[in-house]
Amino acid sequence: MTAGGRVKSNAKQLALGAESSSVFEVVARAGYVANALIHALIGVIVIVIASGGKGEGDQAGAMKAVAAAPAGFVVLWLIAIGLCALGVWHAAEGLLARDRSGDTKGAARKWGRRLAEWGQAAVFLALGLISAAVAIGARPDADQTAEHASRALLRVPGGSIVLAGIGLVIAIAGIAFVAMGVRRSFRARMRIPDGAPGRWVMVLGVSGFVAKGVALFSLGALLTVSAFLTDADTAGSLDGAVDAMLALPLGPALTWTIGVGFLAYAAFTVARARFARM
Repeated sequence: MTAGGRVKSNAKQLALGAESSSVFEVVARAGYVANALIHALIGVIVIVIASGGKGEGDQAGAMKAVAAAPAGFVVLWLIAIGLCALGVWHAAEGLLARDRSGDTKGAARKWGRRLAEWGQAAVFLALGLISAAVAIGARPDADQTAEHASRALLRVPGGSIVLAGIGLVIAIAGIAFVAMGVRRSFRARMRIPDGAPGRWVMVLGVSGFVAKGVALFSLGALLTVSAFLTDADTAGSLDGAVDAMLALPLGPALTWTIGVGFLAYAAFTVARARFARM
């Protein structure tokens, strides 16, 4: 076996070990609860902004709100551990994705699943690291970071194309979230309970996925517009997308609805911690 083959084999063994560990599964499921807490805080902050108040309606803003609470740094460390464990779980799921058919379509499905799982892994690991950074005293400003990164990209040849590409990818992710909500495709990865609890999980899932999709699409649109205008000040984080929605006709009502949708997504994510297939 080649060195590359041994590395791949060892990585798969580690992934299998992670998936078969009941303790690790519990910690990974706790990551869903941590993600729910973040989305709930974002939802509350977005509703406050829609009602005329002030706040940072993004993940960093939510984590800074946690940091301001008594013993907030402890909660942030728990969030970081849960999110990182969930990220590792998704990375293992991607690594262990199989092509059972052996044809071209099967290979495409396998790599589509891998990319989706690894994309989720990257998001959860990044959020976990941000939570850990805030726990030790960092106070990131997502809007400023997005603007600085966009400005740096726009200064290099072809940077506007890269920025537009990032914006389009985020916008497409937003459309995908809306589609998952409308089609209720999240059912495939969960054991939906029977009766009224199952119906509530479905309602929360549909409304939450659609609301998050609209927010992501708005963020992607901001970055794409920034690239075409070559104006880094137009770029921003999710908080900037919320501000952009406020400027639209019926903006406060739309933004308030998005905030409620984030709360629905948070409730759905708690249910996901219980009923996800892992």
